[in-house]
Amino acid sequence: MIVRHSGFGALLGWVLGVALQLQQPALWPLGVYGALLLAGVLGLGALRLTRRAAPALLLAWVAGALIGVGATGARAVHFAADALDPALQGIDIEVTGRIASLPQRSAQGERFEFVVESAARGGQAVALPPRLQLGWYLRPDEAGGLGLGLGPGLRAGDRWRFTVRLRSPHGNANPHGFDRERWLWEQGIQATGYVRSGPRDPTPQRLGATPWHPLDRLRQGVAERIEARVHEDPRSAGVLAALVVGDQSAIDRSDWDLFRTTGVAHLMSISGLHVTLFAWLATALVGALWRRLALRWPKALLALPTPWAAGLGGVALATAYALFSGWGVPAQRTVLMLVVVVGLRLSVRHWPWPHVWLLAMAAVLLLDPWALMQAGFWLSFVAVGILFATDPGRRSPAPEGSWPQRAARAFLALLREQGVVTVALAPLTLLLFGQFSVVGLVANLAAIPWVTLLVTPLALLGVFAPPLWDGAAWAVQALSLALQWLAQWPGAALFRPVAPWSLALAAVLGGVLLVLRLPWVVRLSGLMLLWPALLYTPPRPAPGQFELIALDVGQGSAVLLRTAGHSLLYDTGPRYGPQPDAADAGDRVVLPLLRALGERLDTVVVSHSDSDHSGGAPSVQAAQPQARWLTSYDSDPARRCVAGQRWRWDGVDFDVLHPQPDDYDETGRGRLSSNAMSCVLLVSNGAQSVWLGGDIDAAHEVRLALARPEQRATVMLAPHHGSQTSSSPVLLNTLRPRLVMVQSGYRNRFNHPAPVVLERYAQRGIPWVNSPACGAATWRSAEPDRVVCQREVGRRYWHHHGNHENE
Repeated sequence: MIVRHSGFGALLGWVLGVALQLQQPALWPLGVYGALLLAGVLGLGALRLTRRAAPALLLAWVAGALIGVGATGARAVHFAADALDPALQGIDIEVTGRIASLPQRSAQGERFEFVVESAARGGQAVALPPRLQLGWYLRPDEAGGLGLGLGPGLRAGDRWRFTVRLRSPHGNANPHGFDRERWLWEQGIQATGYVRSGPRDPTPQRLGATPWHPLDRLRQGVAERIEARVHEDPRSAGVLAALVVGDQSAIDRSDWDLFRTTGVAHLMSISGLHVTLFAWLATALVGALWRRLALRWPKALLALPTPWAAGLGGVALATAYALFSGWGVPAQRTVLMLVVVVGLRLSVRHWPWPHVWLLAMAAVLLLDPWALMQAGFWLSFVAVGILFATDPGRRSPAPEGSWPQRAARAFLALLREQGVVTVALAPLTLLLFGQFSVVGLVANLAAIPWVTLLVTPLALLGVFAPPLWDGAAWAVQALSLALQWLAQWPGAALFRPVAPWSLALAAVLGGVLLVLRLPWVVRLSGLMLLWPALLYTPPRPAPGQFELIALDVGQGSAVLLRTAGHSLLYDTGPRYGPQPDAADAGDRVVLPLLRALGERLDTVVVSHSDSDHSGGAPSVQAAQPQARWLTSYDSDPARRCVAGQRWRWDGVDFDVLHPQPDDYDETGRGRLSSNAMSCVLLVSNGAQSVWLGGDIDAAHEVRLALARPEQRATVMLAPHHGSQTSSSPVLLNTLRPRLVMVQSGYRNRFNHPAPVVLERYAQRGIPWVNSPACGAATWRSAEPDRVVCQREVGRRYWHHHGNHENE
C-alpha cells in the first residue's frame, strides 16, 4: 500500500515540478538542475527507509517535484546552448541539410523544417542550431503579382543546399495572445529564416533523396494524393488531410472558425477518439487473424495466446497510426493509456483510474514537458479524467437485446458522456479561449458518430482505395452544411472575458463538481464556484481616466483606447500576405484581445489605407459591426475623419486634428499621399494626453505643430513607425512627449525606428519603447510615468531576450 501511494505521490510531484519549472523567467545554471535531480533521486531511494504512509507520500511528492524541476531544467539548458549566434542574423549563410517535415504550401511559397548538416559563411564553417524553420517564397512576376506555379516542390527527406538568412525565434507578445516563441521552442526550432532565391543569389541545389524522414515523406505523398483526388473541393480536402496525416494547416481558416463556434474542432484533427476506435478495430482484426493462423499453426497459440497477440498488435497498429498522423498530444495520451490499460489487462491487474490517468500524463510530460502549456493538453486530460471519474468502468454490462434496443442504449450513453464532457469542460474552454459553444452538445451528438464512423474510416481506407475519398469529401460537405446551420442559431457561441486564474480555477472545479457522482447538494454547490467567473468583468479606467494598449502586431499599427465606459481602436494592424484572403492582425491579434477583455468597440479609426494599418479592418468590421468607422479613404462622408471632429466619453476628449476638409476632393478621395492623409487623433483628459499620428509625414507634422504651438502630449505614438521621414524636430519640440511608443516589426527591412529618429529622442531625453522588445505596451493616464511591457510581465525563459538597440 505504501509503495502504491508513494508511486502516485511521485507522479503527482513530477507533474507539479514540470509545471513549476515552466514558470521560470530565466534558466538557472546546469549544475543547479543537476543538484535538484540528484536530490530527487536520493529522496526516492530514501522511501525504503520510511514505514509510515503519510511521510512516505510527502517524501515521494517532494522527490518527484525535484526530479521534475531538475530534469526539465537540464533539458532546457541543453537545448538553449544551441541557440543562434546573434552575429549570424540577417547575413547570407550557405547551409546543407534535409527537409524534415511536411512542407506547408501557400500562394506565397513553401514553409518547412530543415535539419542542418553543415553551414558556412564565406567559405568558413559556422555553427547553427540543428533545426531551422525556413520559408521558400516565390518571386513576384513581371506583372507585379505573385509568381505562378507550385513553387520549388520540396519533399520530406530530400537533401538540399541553400543560401539562407536567419534570425532568432521571435513572435508577437500580446495579452491573451498566441505564444509563437514557445511553440517554436517546443518544436525544437531555434532559428527561422528564408531561402535566398533571387536572380543574384546562388541557385538552390537539390542533392538527392535520403533515407531519413520516411514517415514524413509518406505522409506528404498521401496528402498530395488527397489534394489531387479532391481538387474540386479544396476545403474538404484540407479536412481529410488533417484526419489522415494530421496536417491541420490544410484546413481553411474560415472552417476552423466554424468548427470552434460549433464545438467540434477536436474532431477535425487526430483525437483520442479516433485512435481509440482504430485500436479497437485493429485489436479485433489481429485477434481474428491470429485465431485463423492457429488453425494452420497451433503452436502459435502456445507461443503467444490470442489475447496477447490481439492486445499487442492493436497497440502497435494504434501507435503507428498516431505516428503517421503527426503524434499530437491527444494521440500521445491515448496511446500511452492504451499501453497501460492493455498491459494491466494482460497481466490480470487492476489499477485505480487516477493512477492510470496520472501515469499517462506524466509519460506525456516526460516526452515533451512543454506540452503542459498547450490548451489541447488540458482539454484532453481533463475530459478523460471526467469520464473516468463519472463512470470508471463499474457499470455492469447491459443485457443483450434487439439491435434497436442496443442502438438506443448506445445513443443514450453517447448523450450522457457528451453532456458530462460539455458541462465539465465549459469553464475550462472559457478560461483557455474566452468562448464556449452553446450548440456544441447538439453538434457533437451528430458530428461524433458522423466523423468517427463515416468520415475518418473512409478517409483512411482511401489511402488504399482513392475513390473512397470522394465519398469522404461528400460526407465533410454534408457535415459543414449542418454546422453552418447550427452556427447561425442566435447565441451559438458564448463569449466572456477571460477571468483571473483564481476565479477560473474555481470555475473549473465547479464544472467538475456538477458532473461527479456526488449528492445533488454537493453538485449544485459547483454553481456557486462557476458564477463569479461567468459574471467577471475586467477592470476599466475610472471616470475621467483612460488607458492605451499599443498592440504588438509586427510591422504595422493597432492601438486600443479604453475609458470608463467606451473603447476605440486606432488602426487594425497589417495583413500578413498580399492575397485578399491572407491572415491579418485583426483576426489574430486584435479580436482575441477584445474578446478577452470583453470589449465592444464604439469607434474604429483607420488612419489611412496602407495595408499595415488597414489590413485587419475586414476582420474587425465583421466581428464588431456596431462600431462607428472613421477613415481617410472612405467615399461616405459620414465615415471620413476630418479636422474639427470632436467627442467626449466619460470625461475624456477625442479630437481629430488632420486631415483638413479641403484635403478631400469632390469624390472623397484624398488629394495628398496616403501617408499624408493619415487621421491624427488627440486624446486628453485635461491632465494627460496621447497623440496618434499614423504615418503622417514631416511636412504635415510641422503644419500641425505650428497651428497648435501650445499643444503638449504625455505619450506620442511614433509617426510612421519611427521612420526618418517623420518625428520632425518641430513636432518633438512642440509636443514635448514624456514617452514615445514605436510600433515596428522585429528586424524589419525598413530599419524602423531609424537611428536618426532615436537620436532626436535621446537628445531631448525622451524615453521610448519599441514593440519587438516590449511586446504590447500598456499606459494608463492614472499612472502617467509607468508603461507596462507584455514581454516583462509574461516573460519565460524561451522568450526572445533583446534590447532597444538590436530590435
